[in-house]
Amino acid sequence: MNSRTYKKLVAKNFSKDFNSAVEIVEDKIPEPADNQILIHNHYAGVNAGFDTLLCKGKISYFSETPPIDLGVEAVGIVEVIGNKVSDFAVGDAVLTTQRGGGYREYQAIDAALAYKIPKATPEVLSLMPTGVSALVALEQVGAMSSQETVMVTAAGGGTGHIAVQLAKLAGNHVIGTCGSEAKFKLLQELGCDRIINYRSENVADVLKQEYPQGIDLVFECIGKEMFDTCVDNLAVRGRLVVVGFISEYGKNLEPISQPRIYHKLFWKAASIRGFLMPMYQEYIPEARDRLFDLFYSGQIKVAVDATEFKGIESIPAAVDYLLGGKNCGKVIVKF
Repeated sequence: MNSRTYKKLVAKNFSKDFNSAVEIVEDKIPEPADNQILIHNHYAGVNAGFDTLLCKGKISYFSETPPIDLGVEAVGIVEVIGNKVSDFAVGDAVLTTQRGGGYREYQAIDAALAYKIPKATPEVLSLMPTGVSALVALEQVGAMSSQETVMVTAAGGGTGHIAVQLAKLAGNHVIGTCGSEAKFKLLQELGCDRIINYRSENVADVLKQEYPQGIDLVFECIGKEMFDTCVDNLAVRGRLVVVGFISEYGKNLEPISQPRIYHKLFWKAASIRGFLMPMYQEYIPEARDRLFDLFYSGQIKVAVDATEFKGIESIPAAVDYLLGGKNCGKVIVKF
């Protein structure tokens, strides 16, 4: 088997953007160690924000230097098992979420880090880690309850469309923002109560006119003006969870000059809270199992973007596509 090779995507250096940082390399398909399984990846999920920041050297908790293996979540089939592996068999479908294990055709991984799934389908890549992040951010960081007004920005994206459904299941009124008719229709299908297409409506005006008491919980993924609008429209004791800031990932950070933000928060006893999944690792197993139960029982739906990206070579285009806000649901690469 070691005579066979496979392709993977690596960051060869830190750079101002993803495309200029990456290259495709070939390596020998490894023999799994005693406690490992060898997986042939069939699909990988695209996380353009994380990918871009990592290739710029801007992930604060990450200290590796190039070359760096890229990609995170992947679905594949077990091809070889190590001598001491008993929980998996050749032919099993598995999901993995190890950094560096996504943008590659094969990976050898500790069997304890793989999650067995019924079938190797791309849909599950909307659940782990994307959907798990939504669940943990809403519940653990946002202290989501019921009978509240919850707003999700970038609601038609991979993370956002799961957050919308979780907030609805918890018994809340949900506002979702999006930037296309396709995403608008998706959010209608998911039961979003008020959908704001920011290309045809002014988000600030809608919130002030229709929600004068403010928003109790904001799941914020965009940044810049959208972040400012959300802060301005928080309710008394409202919480804003920063899940990302995709509007600035591939660009220089925008300098601002205005009164300090506590002047807006203090008089409402409101708060802004940052969410980063690696800081909430202890919640992952329970959140994962609950989310998969919700999916397989039909209580939540997943959206996979219809645009087809095939092969390692297509990953830079997939990253650009997602950063451009063109996706509707989770962006997937097929190997």
